Amino acid sequence: MRNITVEELKAKLDAGEKLHVIDVREPSEYEEANLGVPLIPLGKIQAMQIDEIENLKDEELFIHCRSGKRSATAAMFLETMGFKNTVNVEGGILAWQEKFGNEKIM
Repeated sequence: MRNITVEELKAKLDAGEKLHVIDVREPSEYEEANLGVPLIPLGKIQAMQIDEIENLKDEELFIHCRSGKRSATAAMFLETMGFKNTVNVEGGILAWQEKFGNEKIM
């Protein structure tokens, strides 16, 4: 697992890179604020219910949550399931909102 800041993630997006980003928070948190990326709660990842991202095992996969803790846990779990290139978004949606407001990724 690597770490990336929200500024680095935004720079990649602004450069037009096609990124695979998932949100691992709970549905209620996602409803309050989200970046427009798929929601796969940490509990589903821990239960290995990851059909929707199974095809991304060889791709760079950016993972975010509220502050960066759950996404780090999710990244480690995914690595044990064969994901080769997981990236934890440090600071999560709190850092994103502080820097970029409610701007969506997708």
